[in-house]
Amino acid sequence: MKAFSISEIRKIINGELLLGSDNLVIDYIPYYKNIRRKKRNVLIFIRRKFEFDLNYIKSRLPCAIVIDHSFGPLKSIEGLTVIRVANVKSALWKFIEYYRQLFSIPVVAVTGTCGKTTTKEMIAHILREKKNVRYTVNSNNSRLAHLHYLIGIDEHTDAAVFETAVGMPGDVRNACRYFKPTIGIITNIGACHLNACKTIDAYIKAKGEMAAGLEDDGVLILNADDEKTKSISLENFKGKIVYFGIKNRADFRATGIEYRDGGMRFVLQSNNGSMPIFIPGYGEHQVANALAALAAVNEIGIDLKQAAERLKTFKNLGRHLEIASGYNGATIIDDTWNFNTTSLEAGMKVLNHVAGKKHRIALFTDMTSLGDYSLQLHKQAGEIVKKYGADTIITLGNRAQEMANYAIELGLKCKTYSFTDYGQVYTLLKELLNDNSTILIKSFGNNTSMIELAANLKK
Repeated sequence: MKAFSISEIRKIINGELLLGSDNLVIDYIPYYKNIRRKKRNVLIFIRRKFEFDLNYIKSRLPCAIVIDHSFGPLKSIEGLTVIRVANVKSALWKFIEYYRQLFSIPVVAVTGTCGKTTTKEMIAHILREKKNVRYTVNSNNSRLAHLHYLIGIDEHTDAAVFETAVGMPGDVRNACRYFKPTIGIITNIGACHLNACKTIDAYIKAKGEMAAGLEDDGVLILNADDEKTKSISLENFKGKIVYFGIKNRADFRATGIEYRDGGMRFVLQSNNGSMPIFIPGYGEHQVANALAALAAVNEIGIDLKQAAERLKTFKNLGRHLEIASGYNGATIIDDTWNFNTTSLEAGMKVLNHVAGKKHRIALFTDMTSLGDYSLQLHKQAGEIVKKYGADTIITLGNRAQEMANYAIELGLKCKTYSFTDYGQVYTLLKELLNDNSTILIKSFGNNTSMIELAANLKK
């Protein structure tokens, strides 16, 4: 964070000094009690009375607090600076907006049902070759982390790339208010977080907040192949739109897609001509991620040939269709990062390619956070499984069992096993797995039991 004196901060937020020194220098602002970095010289915005914790404040001395109420005797605390404002929440946003406008740098915001973490990582990987980049760590993209990432930008930062997730309507809009992105990306829109968004239309609208979050001179990068993305209203968007895709006409289009050892090869078609690209990681979805990343860095001014060379050294993310040799010589495809119908289709395609003529095993848990659409979407998942096929299906959970049963109803010929206990699954897999089998493991991201099971099989 760029450092400020209390005197400078008071001018930004229109605050009155009640206690302490105007000369205290601040170099970090925690999102009160949520980001627990053991730092001192911090500025704490106490937005609600119940957040006031005297012991927490004492542990950060010397520090400063911003208040708009009386919180009892503070004068006796040595090293404490107190600033009073009319409204703490308004003061925080004044500081956020002031801080962001200090830096005229490209800022990329990435959202989407699938692929946002990989696309963000690809962009950061390309930019890091020559630039100092601030970016989201893994997929730690919660609304509580926005301030932490924003103040990580300083005078040495050349560019920033942030992942903006949708847990509920308003999340992307809120993230854009923090980051004020110059480039926005929507990788695709499937169906997820419907327990909060309630309907698929509301979920699409929540993803579409990216368009409203860009300034008039912003760049919006969209998936030309994604049907739900096409329903986003762009009526009031005045910036530039760049499309990427495989099937449909696009500014950045992939042709001649081939599976190669360790990754995908394709030919990039763009206004800059044709160019061969190799990207580590299997699947057409990985090609789409690369197209979105290349479109973004091109807008930033990175030469596409240099970007393509850099992509060759990209390391595919763990648990994102991670392929490993595992138990008894079996091939393990660990896709325990996320589970929805969009990622399922990508996973089934990869299973078919990697397995070839070997025995194909698919292990599924329930999909989560689908609200009233749970049964409908598990049936859609069954349709996907039927479309791409499997020789053995193993399920954990009632909805996963319904998904498998529906695939069988549609005509899929395979063996099925349904369990409620992870130990039973592990016992069965020790019987089934050998060097003539390939298993796809699909589960939602915080399913620690499935993550552990996949890790054990990979060993």
